[in-house]
Amino acid sequence: MGPRENSNTLKRGDDGRRPPGDQTAGEAAREAGDGSGSAAGPGAGDDGTAAGTPEAATRAATESAAESAAARAAEAAAEAAARDERAATQRRTATGRVRGRRADGLRLVPDPTPELPTPSVPPPPDSAEPSDSPEPSEPSVSSGPHDSSGSSGPSSDPRVLAVRRFKEFGRRLRALRLGGSVVLLAVALTAGSVAVGALRDDGTGTAVAAAAPGVMSPAALNGGDLEANIKALQAHLRGQPKDFGGWATLGLAYVEQARTKGDPSRYPQAERALRRSLDLRPGNEQALTGRAALAAARHRFDEALGYADRVLRENPYSERALCSRIDALVELGRYAEASKAADTADDRRPGIPVFTRYAYVRELRGDVRTARRVLEQALATAATPGDIAYVAAQLGQLAWNQGDYATALTDYARALAADENYLPALEGRARVLAARGERATAVAAMEQVVARFPLPGPLVELGELYEERGGEGDRARAADQYALVDAWTALARAGGVNADLDTALAAADHGDRASALRAARAEYARRRTVHTADALAWALHMGGRDAEALRYTREAAATGYRNALFLYHRGTIERATGHEQDGLASLRAALRLNPGFSTLGARQARAALEDAK
Repeated sequence: MGPRENSNTLKRGDDGRRPPGDQTAGEAAREAGDGSGSAAGPGAGDDGTAAGTPEAATRAATESAAESAAARAAEAAAEAAARDERAATQRRTATGRVRGRRADGLRLVPDPTPELPTPSVPPPPDSAEPSDSPEPSEPSVSSGPHDSSGSSGPSSDPRVLAVRRFKEFGRRLRALRLGGSVVLLAVALTAGSVAVGALRDDGTGTAVAAAAPGVMSPAALNGGDLEANIKALQAHLRGQPKDFGGWATLGLAYVEQARTKGDPSRYPQAERALRRSLDLRPGNEQALTGRAALAAARHRFDEALGYADRVLRENPYSERALCSRIDALVELGRYAEASKAADTADDRRPGIPVFTRYAYVRELRGDVRTARRVLEQALATAATPGDIAYVAAQLGQLAWNQGDYATALTDYARALAADENYLPALEGRARVLAARGERATAVAAMEQVVARFPLPGPLVELGELYEERGGEGDRARAADQYALVDAWTALARAGGVNADLDTALAAADHGDRASALRAARAEYARRRTVHTADALAWALHMGGRDAEALRYTREAAATGYRNALFLYHRGTIERATGHEQDGLASLRAALRLNPGFSTLGARQARAALEDAK
């Protein structure tokens, strides 16, 4: 797993700083004593506003018509609705900072969440410099057919259908609860609207709603359809080409689009938009945090860390910069610093983006239980489809890594019920189906993933599924998938992405082993992580240099990260260097942890253990 990207709306103030007296969700939960969530502040409505809410309007109407039964009924109904909404808000709110402690000294766990949209595979952009108008709208170009209603599609999965039915029931129940109060509340508002000022009039007899957030707000990226948000930003910037904030947000949107769709051609567009923002307002925070996100997406983690630190010197409470800093430190292999950065971020800006990163840091250190507790609480607070899909898919990946296939399928179903096109959940579901022996369904599901998202991981998995099936033409089909990895790598490099790790992993098993070793050495020289150490070890082994490989495969296990593929690589290398018993123990551990960790690797591990009997 790589950096877990996300950006949430700033919670307090335009600069994101938290006033000294402002409570975090964790502080409120600890005061409550049972971790049930935060309570609304004095005089505040359920959404944090103090005036102009239905509850305030109802109170005013009641005061002006104290003897009115309708007003009293409306007040009671509004209060009931407010209690329901407060309870829902408490459930959505983080139940505590990650580093809060229970009486027994154990750490409490938080709640995370991010937002990811639907995918398409657009054509590469040209390399022209930015003009006075934004990039043109992106066409949605599918790289292959897709039928989500097919037998292997997520829409037909009974788990997905069950989650959707449950959610629909909840929506209807909430609608029924609120419906009665809306009718009664209307009576009170009609009677009291003049006195209270609940409605404003623009002089034409038309009620004027409060101004909506500007289209250029980064918050627009956290909900709804990313494609629609990008088009709205583009339209806005055609009329307001000097809006530096709009250009920065457009750049961030392109980064998100490239990341979630596996389309590196969007990165040059993101770079041009962010550069335009900095030209209009040098050093502005939004563009610099966008630069950090772009650098991380391109695997330029030293550069990402530099941008994040630059922002944090000016605004220590910048949520985006705090999260980018954690991501960069993790991907540079500086795990102790990443853990401290996660603690700092939790102190300053506790919330979903920070919590997800905290969970990943814990997972890399082998603390799977804490990671899952963090993500479960995150899912309980997720309010948007993107947030739900992201966190549920992370839970599915965590369960998959531990070989818990039933839980993984349930988690992926939750993700796909929120967004049936969410790539990580589609891919994860296909892998679990393959591991459970449902090969035909797995092949069809992975073919659908690759048709829309031809990324190295799914391409290699599909190729191995073809190899294992061994039908007529399957060997050629597998070779086609492996060749597409090279095509993706070329596209990624053209978009400025450092793709050496992807190249090393795919080529070591299914390509040019010499190029795999070169790529693995180059990537390890840039950043020493458990993933680059494992990739280098395996590339060395496949190149016949097992004695050298042994050191790196042990380095990959140094943090306690639980990964069956790493254990398989280690066991194979240990046996090749004469450590037979150690090697067999590692292979057994791999299969114990996740029996279907790899279509070909798991089969080879079983064969090795059988031969050793």
